[in-house]
Amino acid sequence: MSSCSELLIWDKQLARGANAHVFAWNGQLTLLQQKASEELLSSVERNESHLIHAVCGAGKTELLLPAIFASLQTGKRVCVAAPRTDVILELFPRFQKVFPNTTIHALYGGAPDQYGYAELVLATTHQLYRFEHAFDVVFVDEADAFPYYADETLQRAVTKAAKPLAAIHYVTATPTKTLITTNQSILTRRYHGHNLPVPRLDSLWGYRRQLKKGKIHPKLQAWINKKIETKTPFLIFLPTIEMLENFPGDIPRVHAEHPKRKELVMQLREKKIPGLLTTTILERGVTIENVQVAIVGAEQPIYTSSALIQISGRVGRSAQHPDGDIVFFHHGISREMDKAQDAIEGWNRA
Repeated sequence: MSSCSELLIWDKQLARGANAHVFAWNGQLTLLQQKASEELLSSVERNESHLIHAVCGAGKTELLLPAIFASLQTGKRVCVAAPRTDVILELFPRFQKVFPNTTIHALYGGAPDQYGYAELVLATTHQLYRFEHAFDVVFVDEADAFPYYADETLQRAVTKAAKPLAAIHYVTATPTKTLITTNQSILTRRYHGHNLPVPRLDSLWGYRRQLKKGKIHPKLQAWINKKIETKTPFLIFLPTIEMLENFPGDIPRVHAEHPKRKELVMQLREKKIPGLLTTTILERGVTIENVQVAIVGAEQPIYTSSALIQISGRVGRSAQHPDGDIVFFHHGISREMDKAQDAIEGWNRA
């Protein structure tokens, strides 16, 4: 675009009445969830920013539902934004079931055209460039995720998409200092009450050299073989796309620009494939029952403590499979690895 490009702003309000919305969620919140949900609802009603700081798998999405429904009932337009497409893809079908009579749009790169006026918009933060003063209530999920936390233009896009006096609310397991607000709710337990799986550290000396030769370290190969033999779904995180693409064997692999990323994640969820190789693109917003996780090169700089915590949070999310294996394969233990392990053990003690 250039400064002489013409932009049109559509400001006509076409929202339906409050009676048009239906809340079709029959789940039950735990006492901790209920307390956090009520605190968030109170902040939304007062139009004050709120932070939900909850461990991975605590049921953060469910906490938002009462506040979203209350806002829709009063004729407000609501936006739930997240930096990653995978989060939006995960939320869209869930929200459609909970709000069956509400017009909901899911906006992300490559999304199909959607028509009409949406009272509830799920969008990647990039998609909010297209809105101006459009939303009465804005929730930003995984607000500490890349690229949102590092890109001031994305942060301004979220602010611009909200109406001038609208409060913005944040939800994450690993908040940065800039997200801390006066109003916040902290959940240190998952909804099913079990402890978080604690990462185990295991050396994988010379893994980069072996992968360059087209070989898999015997320890890693044994880990993969065991998961395939027991038909346990798995994710293997690798620090670079080059390492991902050079990984020997026929295990499917995905990264940010992979054209079939959504399809492959769905195939893993439906147990049509045994596992996936991935970059950090799947560190958040992906729930796969009984998935086991290995991080190769956990000492690499890309794996901050926040990233390691989020990746660890993929394991043990369901009540049927609350435990699981999360292993940091490394060529030397980093400070970030220790911080992640300490944080998870601290939550379990709490």
